[in-house]
Amino acid sequence: MRIPGAFDRTLVAGLVEHFSAHARQLNNSSENLSHTTLLKPSDSPLLVTAATVVTPLLSEFGALLFGERLAWSLKEMWVNLLDTGGRQAMHNHANSFISGVAYLTPTHPDSRTVFMKSPGGTEFSFKNDHAGVVTGPYNAEKWISPQPEPGDIVLFPSYLMHAVPPNPGERRITLAFNAIPSHLDSWGYKIAFSG
Repeated sequence: MRIPGAFDRTLVAGLVEHFSAHARQLNNSSENLSHTTLLKPSDSPLLVTAATVVTPLLSEFGALLFGERLAWSLKEMWVNLLDTGGRQAMHNHANSFISGVAYLTPTHPDSRTVFMKSPGGTEFSFKNDHAGVVTGPYNAEKWISPQPEPGDIVLFPSYLMHAVPPNPGERRITLAFNAIPSHLDSWGYKIAFSG
């Protein structure tokens, strides 16, 4: 789910200014990628404002995933600084149900987020694949997100594999987050989450 302009310019500028200085943890797979520690919305007034924008979007996207509107909470948030030459290896997000990326700076077209089917996948073993097939986000092996602008948000199921190719452009700053629902109910088998 793509939400253009979800964060206003003031919030974007505040997040960039404040958290750029706090993204000191180096990434294991790329020396040109660093990030903050895992944060909670209560760690900063800026994150409280961000959470206020994101939470209703989680409910909307969650209704698409689970068929009903549930209460959602942001489990963790972190800021990523992807410098020139940096990349993010293919990964997914464990222990959450919805993940998201808020873009805080311009993104070079070659370093847009790429979503892909899991290696080994769970799709049908017989595919409909020939010259007349129109490839779209649901039948492609991978899907490159549309060109984001600062303030845009993309939400996706946490199990979905994704990566960022090497960045040939200026520093790319994003706010990533994971969320969990208040509960899930499968015909009376209920499980509740706290976050």
